[in-house]
Amino acid sequence: MSMKPLSLSKPVLSLFFLLLRKLAGRHHRGRMAAATKPRPPPPPLPGLDRLHGQTLVVDVEAWILRQPVRAFPYFMLVAVEAGGFLRGLLLLLLYPLLCLLGDDGARARAMATVALVGLEEKEVARVGRAVLPKFFLEAAAAEGVAAVQAAARVVAVSATFPRVMVDGFLREYVGVDAVVGPEVRSVGGVLAGLVDEEDAAEMAVKRLRGLFGGELKAAGKNNGAVGLVGAASRGRVHHLFSTYYCKETFAVSEADTRGWRPLPRDRYPRPLVFHDGRLAFAPTPAAALAMYTFLPFGIALVVFRCVAFSFLPYRVCFPVGALTGMHYRLVAGRVPGGGARRGAGGRLYVCNHRTLLDPIVVAAALGAPVTAVTYSLSPVSEMLAPIRTARLTRDREADRRSMAAALARGDDLVVCPEGTTCREEYLLRLSPLFAELGVDAHPVALDTCAGMFYGTSTKPGAKWMDPFYFLMNPRPAYRVEFLPRAAASRCGGGRGGSIDVANRVQRELGRALGFELTRLTRKDKYMTLAGNEGVVAAAP
Repeated sequence: MSMKPLSLSKPVLSLFFLLLRKLAGRHHRGRMAAATKPRPPPPPLPGLDRLHGQTLVVDVEAWILRQPVRAFPYFMLVAVEAGGFLRGLLLLLLYPLLCLLGDDGARARAMATVALVGLEEKEVARVGRAVLPKFFLEAAAAEGVAAVQAAARVVAVSATFPRVMVDGFLREYVGVDAVVGPEVRSVGGVLAGLVDEEDAAEMAVKRLRGLFGGELKAAGKNNGAVGLVGAASRGRVHHLFSTYYCKETFAVSEADTRGWRPLPRDRYPRPLVFHDGRLAFAPTPAAALAMYTFLPFGIALVVFRCVAFSFLPYRVCFPVGALTGMHYRLVAGRVPGGGARRGAGGRLYVCNHRTLLDPIVVAAALGAPVTAVTYSLSPVSEMLAPIRTARLTRDREADRRSMAAALARGDDLVVCPEGTTCREEYLLRLSPLFAELGVDAHPVALDTCAGMFYGTSTKPGAKWMDPFYFLMNPRPAYRVEFLPRAAASRCGGGRGGSIDVANRVQRELGRALGFELTRLTRKDKYMTLAGNEGVVAAAP
């Protein structure tokens, strides 16, 4: 008698590959595919005009986030980004047991304990400021955010997420004045557990009295705040603010908010230009399970792809990479390879900065070696680079002479004048140094797609792993477009003429990619995400 394999194996494998395909094609799909029509603005909520000029107390889970609110992905993000993949795996393995806790509040406190206890407080605060806002904004309700923006002052109250997790999102991207939520006890800068609800309520009252003074006081006939709560709002903090400080309360149920729309990107209260973290997807239990199942295969893919890019000829490395799922698209245009050159010097390729692999991809598209001009590149990344690198020194005149000498020797240079990577559909201000070299620039528009892991990070000591994370994606993609040559400055190398050239190149890159132009710089990015100016130490 022949034995047949279990019939369950095929559906399980199908589900696994479906999740991987969904993750691989999820991030930045709009940039690599056809553009979709913008969503119309949400209709105003009834009675929204009554909130103007009021002090508002709003339930985060009921009003700002769309229903139903799933807390697991956010705790998983903190566990992985602040504690590492092993802590995230622990949370994933314990999740079935945590689901046995019938009360949502008890489940959230248990997940917070697993995800946070033992981590450095400043690292969790960094994740809350630099990583979580992207995912909270993707889950935000347009109607709820509109209600918050109509008020004069806003106190946001969360019963699920510790304050350290939501403070950055609510203050910086929603515009609230104060945040109240579960507090985490810290011992010597290390998180040691959640504070009891009664103590948290008292701490919240003291903090808000210090912020608002006598303006926020017990509700009476003519004073007090307006409360926006949920029909299922829970917790002592919610009860205190909705019954004691609010003269009027509006409650919504999950059924009431079922038709609320996602907040469109163009209607974010503050544009999301910068964000950090390795995970490019919301790690729901199913998606997190698919990621951990894929990790051993991903490591093997990284090794194979690194070997292909390092040792194979340029003309075959991308076809070989395509066998492993990599996608490479060269947009129709004239690749500046053959033909006569102006003078005997090398060519200067100016591209926007997506990952550390940008110069390698440009070299593969050209089918010729290039030299990557680097800034604050770690020694490990410099040692592992399969192409030549030229390090800048922060001395403007010395850097200009160094680049001019390399071009005079006939070296083709690839420069990324943004000075740092940007994940979103924005172009940072271009440094005009490249336009002071007296040679024509060849702009190169680059775009990437990463469905599981981001290939960029501002976390100290982790940047050397950026290329490996990008290559670990199941289906990483690069889009390359060579644009018409930009003439060098005709003002004798003056700053005014070079700035005009840099701005013109930025406009051409933005037009080709469909990105929005900004005046932001590398310093703005690192001050936003890491609280420093982005200087990489000389240690490996």
